[in-house]
Amino acid sequence: MKCVLENTIVLADKVELAHSFFKRLKGLMFRPGMEAGSMMSLAPCPQIHTCFMKFSLDVLFLSEDGTILHVIENMRPWRLSPIVRHAVQTLEMPAGTLKGRAKVGHRVDFQ
Repeated sequence: MKCVLENTIVLADKVELAHSFFKRLKGLMFRPGMEAGSMMSLAPCPQIHTCFMKFSLDVLFLSEDGTILHVIENMRPWRLSPIVRHAVQTLEMPAGTLKGRAKVGHRVDFQ
C-alpha cells in the first residue's frame, strides 16, 4: 500500500498500520529510525507524543475522509502534539518527507 498526497505526490510506498491499542501504544518508540519512503498510520489517534524516540518526524492528522486537519514538520523527540479535534488517523513519517508540500485541507489517499 502506498500513501499519496493530492493524487500526485507519493509520501510513502510502505505503510505500517498501528490500528490496535497495543500497536498504537508502542508506535515508533525505541526504534533507531525510519526508512525513507516509509510511514506509520495510527488510528484512531487525535494526538501523539515522541517520548522514547531517537529521531524527528513529519506528522499529518487526518479526518475520516482523508482531509488534512493539522500538519507538524520536524517534530523532535520528547514532544507532545496538540489534540486535533475530529482527527481519526495520524500519519508519522521521517522528518523531511513533507518539505512544506502538505497543507490543511489537502487530501491523502491510500492506493
